[in-house]
This record gives sequence, structure tokens and C-alpha cells, in this order.
Amino acid sequence: MTSRVALVTGGTGGIGTAIVRRLAASGHRVATNYRDETKARDWQARLRSDGIEALLVPGDVCDSDSCVAMVRAIEKTLGPIEILVNNAGITRDSTFHRMTYQQWNDVIHTNLNACFNVTRPVIEGMRERKWGRIVQISSINGQKGQYGQANYAAAKAGMHGFTISLAQENARFGITVNTVSPGYVGTEMVMAVPEDVRAKIVAQIPLGRLGEPAEIAYAISFFVGEEAAWITGANLAINGGHYMGW
Repeated sequence: MTSRVALVTGGTGGIGTAIVRRLAASGHRVATNYRDETKARDWQARLRSDGIEALLVPGDVCDSDSCVAMVRAIEKTLGPIEILVNNAGITRDSTFHRMTYQQWNDVIHTNLNACFNVTRPVIEGMRERKWGRIVQISSINGQKGQYGQANYAAAKAGMHGFTISLAQENARFGITVNTVSPGYVGTEMVMAVPEDVRAKIVAQIPLGRLGEPAEIAYAISFFVGEEAAWITGANLAINGGHYMGW
């Protein structure tokens, strides 16, 4: 396997950590961004105790200038970025008639605009080298919608629209662009939901359980592999059968 440089945005979160671990264990040189340095260094120390090394760089995915600086810092230390996983995301849930502009804007900026901000300074190098792997982490709720998540569902659906357009533009340059849409995964955020609410969610999942972050990370490792060169513009739903669409 060829060792490549991978950037995973939001890599210190639940799913992000699993992706970082999987890619690093596969021999890739992995970097992620942070905003809170103290928390990020604690995260890095935990990975190192397990033999996993990841480069930390400051970077705000909502700020295009910050993203350019982040990419340049990674490339200076590790080399050209060949794998990009747009994973950073937040929620600001509210029914739409009560949703504030700030709640809408925060989610659109972090979940959707960030795809542009991070991918733009990376894509030209991939085109020059004629090789690249880009994966967006969308969501089941970008496919089916969700009560109280008009902002989140819109952003996550937009991520796949971004994927299929980018896939068409860059296929002849050896760059694949795909989306992974997880269902409900047992991250810290989901486990913080009241137990009775979680039970109702699980009851709707045919496989009868929440997903594991490592199961999402497996899909990323599949998409970024050398052998996945003929898969582009695809969306892989990983949700335990919770939503079954084409």
C-alpha cells in the first residue's frame, strides 16, 4: 500500500477520531485541525498512547484564509495532501419557525461552506499530480430530512451535490470524490441524548443497534484505497437499514 498524506477535518470528534485511527493504522500520514489547543493536545496524547501519530494544525473550517494556512502548514510538514475527508460538522437544532439566522448560518458555514474552504486549496495540487481521494461525511438526515433539522439536512444534502459536481469536473485527473452518509452512531453526542429518545431511534433501525465509529471509518478506508479508482460520485449509506433509498 502506498503511504499518502491525509487531512481529516474535525478529526478530534467521535467519527473523526475513528477515521484518523484507521487511516494512520493503514500507513497514511494523517493530519487534522483544531480550534481548542488544550483539548486537541489531550486527544493527541491519547492516540500516541495507542501508537497512533497524527499531526495537529490550527484551522477554522469556516474561514477560508484559515483553511489556506492550515493546508500550507500540513504540506510543509508532511507533503502534498492526497486524501481529504471533509468530516467537520455541528448541529444547532430547532424547528424552522423558531430557528434563528445564527443557527442556520452556523450549520451551513461549518457543514457545507467548509467543504469549499478546505477543498479549494487542495484540489489544484491533486489535479497537477493526477491523483486524489476526497470524501464528504454527510448524514442519513441529508437523505430523508429530520424534524427540527432544516439547517442540518440542507447542509448535508448539499454536501452530496458538491460531491457529484466535483466528481464530474475532476474524474479525468485521477481524482475520485464520494460521500458517506452515516445513520445514528454511538458517539459522545448521540449518547448524550436521553435514553428513552435513543431507545426510540434504535427501535427504528432494522439491525437493532447504533453504529460504531469504526464502521464509518472502514468505509472511508475503502473509498480512499488505490483499488477504488473507478468509484466516484457515489453515496454510501451506512445506517443499519434505517433508511433504504437508491
